[in-house]
Amino acid sequence: MHSATRSSKQYHINCEKGDLAEYLLVPGDPDRVPKIAQFWDSFKEISCHREFRSLTGKYKGVRISTLSSGIGPACMAIVVNEASRIDVHTFIRVGSTAAIQPSINCGDVIISSAAVRLDYTSNCYIMPEYPAVANYEVLLALIEAAEQLSVRNYHVGITATTADFYAGQNRPTIKGCTQIENLLPTLQKTGVLNFEMETATLFTLASLYGLRAGSVCAVYANRCINEFKSEAGEENVIKIANEAVRILYAWDRKKHKKRKHWLFPSLLARR
Repeated sequence: MHSATRSSKQYHINCEKGDLAEYLLVPGDPDRVPKIAQFWDSFKEISCHREFRSLTGKYKGVRISTLSSGIGPACMAIVVNEASRIDVHTFIRVGSTAAIQPSINCGDVIISSAAVRLDYTSNCYIMPEYPAVANYEVLLALIEAAEQLSVRNYHVGITATTADFYAGQNRPTIKGCTQIENLLPTLQKTGVLNFEMETATLFTLASLYGLRAGSVCAVYANRCINEFKSEAGEENVIKIANEAVRILYAWDRKKHKKRKHWLFPSLLARR
């Protein structure tokens, strides 16, 4: 079936051109969509179809949208494919995650610089050796936003994206089924910060399509000490993502004004 219906709306997200802003925040949970929008100047609901709930509005004068992806890499691939067809060019995942390093606490924030591609969905698009990396402008904007908001408990590094929540992240399963038994200790030794289920897919597809993507997640759990705190840090990641859009918009305007394609430090210092 074609990705768009006869009404020109994209098949799964139920949106058409003009519905979504160029800057899109992508939580997994549909219930996080109104939580994101509560910090905006104004907003309206666009659609609520399956797991894909969308709102569009303005944040500090900047047009912005949020669209939930649901759980998992295949759903994130749908969001990137369909939203990019209706002119979204910047995606920021606003998610939750489990830390796998002892120094990261529940309620902390993780900003992903890159991701280990254990999602398998991205393999449908490109060979596994192709890297899953954040766009450097979005990455820098997320860090800048965290600093401006005085969020001190944030970490920047590599995320592991898996296709499954249980065996895929070395959690106990019925009959002990798991494909990669030593995955967790291997990732811990190599400095990977966390497990989640969407970032690598987002980064890979965005790079392939010439789009920008970043990811910021709240730490709900720490696998090292088996601690879980639902919604811990959620408000911080929402505020960081919203503010990162404002920052990116200002940078994009400056690039356009100076006729520059790439963002670089001295450009930001120019009037």
